[in-house]
Amino acid sequence: MSSYIPPRNLPDWHRRDLSVLWHPCTQMAEHPDTLPLLPIHSGRGVWLQDIDGKRYLDAISSWWTNLFGHTEPRIAQAIAEQALTLEHVIFAGFSHSPGLQLAERLTALAPKGLSRVFYADNGSAAVEIALKMSFHSFVNQGIQGRTRFMALNNGYHGETLGALSMADIPLYRQVYAPLLLEPIFAPSPDYLNKQPGESPADCALRCAGELRRLVDRHRHELCALIVEPLVQCAGGMRMYHPLYLTEARRICDEYGIHLIADEIAVGFGRTGSFFACEQGGISPDFLCLSKGLTGGFLPMSAVLTTETVFARFLSGDRSRGFLHSHSYTGNPLGCAAALASLDIFESDDVINRNRGRAAAMADASLRMAKNPNIRQIRQTGMIVAFELGRDAETPFPPEQRRGLAAYRAGLGHGAVLRPLGDTLYWMPPYCITPDELEFLFNATLRAVEEACR
Repeated sequence: MSSYIPPRNLPDWHRRDLSVLWHPCTQMAEHPDTLPLLPIHSGRGVWLQDIDGKRYLDAISSWWTNLFGHTEPRIAQAIAEQALTLEHVIFAGFSHSPGLQLAERLTALAPKGLSRVFYADNGSAAVEIALKMSFHSFVNQGIQGRTRFMALNNGYHGETLGALSMADIPLYRQVYAPLLLEPIFAPSPDYLNKQPGESPADCALRCAGELRRLVDRHRHELCALIVEPLVQCAGGMRMYHPLYLTEARRICDEYGIHLIADEIAVGFGRTGSFFACEQGGISPDFLCLSKGLTGGFLPMSAVLTTETVFARFLSGDRSRGFLHSHSYTGNPLGCAAALASLDIFESDDVINRNRGRAAAMADASLRMAKNPNIRQIRQTGMIVAFELGRDAETPFPPEQRRGLAAYRAGLGHGAVLRPLGDTLYWMPPYCITPDELEFLFNATLRAVEEACR
C-alpha cells in the first residue's frame, strides 16, 4: 500500500491520477498544491485543451517534441494508414519499407559522410548507442585504454546511466553519481559567461582553446566528445556561437577522437537550419536524433554514423558486431510519422517559413526586454529564453522559485511556460501564427509581473 493518500477534496480526476500514477521529472509531493496537475483532453495546433474546456498555448512544444502542431492531420493520417498495413515487426533480421525509406531520406539530409542509420526508441537510448558505438569501434581496432568521454559543463544528454553520466547538472546527476561513468568536462562556450569585452565568437574560440588543452592532456583515454550543438537546452537554454563547433571538429580530427552531436532537442529546424551542426560547417561522427523526428507524435530515435565506423564492426566474429537492441527499433508507425514529417518540411518550405516566425519572436523579445524583471534575453532560431531577476543584473534567490511562480501564473493566463529553474523560454510549434505569438507575449508578461511582485 502507498503511504501517499491524495487529499479528499480533490476533483475526481486528480484524485484518481495521484492514486496510481508517478509522473516524470516531478517531486510528486508537490502535487497538486505547489505544482499544478493539468488533465489534458485534446490538442490542436499550438493549443492544448483540458477536460473543463480551458485552452493553453503550448509554448514548449510538449518538451520540445512537437514541430507542426498537435494532431497535425497529415502525420496522423500516415500513422493510421501504416497501422492498417504493418504495426510492428522485429528489426533484427527483418526490414520494411518505412524504415528503409526513412534511413535513405535522413542520410540524404544529414551532413556529408553520415551514411548509416541505427534506430532506437528515445533520445537517451540514442546517446547510449553513440557512446557504445564509439567505444566499441576503438576496441575493434585493437586500441586499448579508450574508455572515457568528454562533455561540456552544463550539458545534458538524457536519463539512462550512460547518457546521464555526460550531464553536468547537479539536480539530475548528484544522486546517481556513484553509478555513473566519469567523463572529463570541458568549459561550456555559453556566451552568457563571456569575459568583459568578448564577443560570442571570442568566447567560443577561448573555450575551444581550453578544450584543446584538455583533449591533449587526456588524448590516450578519450573515445569521443559529446555536445549539444548551439543550445544547451536542459541546462537553461544556454547558447553559443557556431565557431565552437568548427573548432571542436578540428580538434577531434587532430587527436583521432569522435565527435557526437546530440541534436535530440535542436535538430529538425529548431535553430534555423535543418540540423544545428550545419551552422558550424561540420559533420559529426555520430548524430543523435529524437523528439522532433516524428513531429512529436511517437517515441522514436535514430543515430546516424559514418561508413568508417560501420566498417569497424564487420567481421566473422559475432562479438565484434554491435549487439545492441530495442524491441521497438525501427517501428513502422514511428517511421511513417517521421516520413510524413519530412514531407511537411518539403511541401511547406518550413525552414524558410520559420525564419519569418523567428524574426517575429525576436521582435517580441525586444519588447519583453523592457520589463525590469526580464534579463539575459537570448535567441537561436525558434528558441527564445530569458532569466527572471530583481533587475537586469541581479537574479532572484533560487529558493524563492520565481520560475515556478511564473509557470503557475502563465497557466492562469492560458500559456504553458514550464521553466528550467528561473529560466523561462519559448520553443513553440512551427505553426504558431502572429496572433498566437502576440497572445503568448502578453501571457508571458503577465506571468512575469505576477511572479516577480
